[in-house]
Amino acid sequence: MQPFDLNAYPYTSSRPVMLGSRGAVATSQPLATATGAEILLAGGNAVDAAIAMAIDLTIVEPTSNGLGSDAFALVWDGKLHGLNASGKSPQALSPEMWANRLTIPLHGWLSTTVPGAVSSWQTLWRRWGKLPFERLFEPAIRHAAEGFPVSPVTARNWQQQSAGYLSLTDNVHQPFREVFFPNDRAPRPGEVWRCPEQADTLRELATTEGESFYRGKLAEQLVAFSAATGGMFSLEDLHQHQPEWVNPISTTYRGLTVSELPPNGQGIAALMALNIVEGVDLVAQPRESVGNYHQQIEAMKLAFADAHRYVADPSAMDVTPAKLLDKAYAAQRRGLIGDHAIPLAEPGLPKGGTVYLAAADNELMVSFIQSNFMGFGSGIAIPGTGIALQNRGAGFVVDGGHPNKIAPGKRPFHTIIPGFLSRDGQALGPFGVMGASMQPQGHLQVVSNLVDHGLNPQAALDAPRWRFDQGNRVFLEQTVPRHVALGLSDLGHDVQVVAEPGTFGKGQMILRLENGVLVAGSEPRADGLAIVL
Repeated sequence: MQPFDLNAYPYTSSRPVMLGSRGAVATSQPLATATGAEILLAGGNAVDAAIAMAIDLTIVEPTSNGLGSDAFALVWDGKLHGLNASGKSPQALSPEMWANRLTIPLHGWLSTTVPGAVSSWQTLWRRWGKLPFERLFEPAIRHAAEGFPVSPVTARNWQQQSAGYLSLTDNVHQPFREVFFPNDRAPRPGEVWRCPEQADTLRELATTEGESFYRGKLAEQLVAFSAATGGMFSLEDLHQHQPEWVNPISTTYRGLTVSELPPNGQGIAALMALNIVEGVDLVAQPRESVGNYHQQIEAMKLAFADAHRYVADPSAMDVTPAKLLDKAYAAQRRGLIGDHAIPLAEPGLPKGGTVYLAAADNELMVSFIQSNFMGFGSGIAIPGTGIALQNRGAGFVVDGGHPNKIAPGKRPFHTIIPGFLSRDGQALGPFGVMGASMQPQGHLQVVSNLVDHGLNPQAALDAPRWRFDQGNRVFLEQTVPRHVALGLSDLGHDVQVVAEPGTFGKGQMILRLENGVLVAGSEPRADGLAIVL
């Protein structure tokens, strides 16, 4: 990795790189980042801070995650550990429920799997937590009970989602609308938002160490509403849920080790794309060149072609991650890249509903991601609780021959992917870019920005982005130079310049320098903030 210049901001940036030595936290929402700093100053460690920020984000950024989300995490304590807290589909699923469907619906009970976020908080705290579990809930309870001013990007996302969710008028969706769209509208920027129901639920989770969600009062409320409105969940589905410790998967990119969680997540797509472009001399090409963009876009197409064919619940996969990450296989795939765009993958462009956060202290580093999947998720909220359920079940396919086919008791393909960087067995730090299929694309671009072009963490997040959609369609940010857009078009890419910043993901990053100083950056496309101590 090239040395980066902490004074260099080659792209217009609304945020400076942050430097500290005691600890660092970064999220997409300033109040949640402040929560992380509060926990560190109270004597908590990076895991405590990460959990508290994750809890708080369910309140202050409900457009992307909630109490009914799933979560993945990577934690460094001298060794990298992976936690998959995604949930399985209900055991009561039967084939007639999706018969004659081409896809799984985005809303309703069929789109929902057992939520795993609460179990991730439990599991991480029991292994590394330092402060009392209840202390980690205090900022979120305060924000839910007393209210908080809705930040501008969150308010915009809330408004953008309002038409779709307000169109859900049946009984199963009524409690959701009453909680998140009272008076049939989204809150405006700066408007104070309160949710006493969520405050009560947070207190219940805090005092029961999260057990109520899976084996207590909250579990019973979820199952009762499911039974009353055509859902399939049973208490047994919730009782059986367990987060899984997994071995991270990784590849080396020009000497840098990039780590992701293994399937059922799509992190392997980022690693496959990095393997492909490693054989291309991107260092010799200016970052803002047609060749640089073209090679990365084509590598991502090839990686998606494999990921969308093979990635599923590991028990159902017919190809191992090791085979997909083989460097010789990457060389074969690289040979398919020519001087003209080739359509190979069609991941589609679902709107992502995900939050990513990073935390670090002198002993621990955390890369954590929590998600509803698409905005607010399934459009189902459990009455009296403020628990909005994710729609991760929409990640299944109905093709009976596909490893990711919908089935009872199975985890679907997941888009959420926390990332981590290390070198020669030493941690550099956590990074991530949220946003559905943008996530591995964002990982590829951010890593290349650091390694190939020597950008510091904030500049690596500031840099213009592209997003492969499907076929030959590529979305470019407005900040991508005109000559790049024209050149890609000449190579056969269907180029579309997109104004919406959320299309290109939202990331955070914390890296440790050789002298122990922590360097933190936060996404300029979000309301986010990095704080260092």
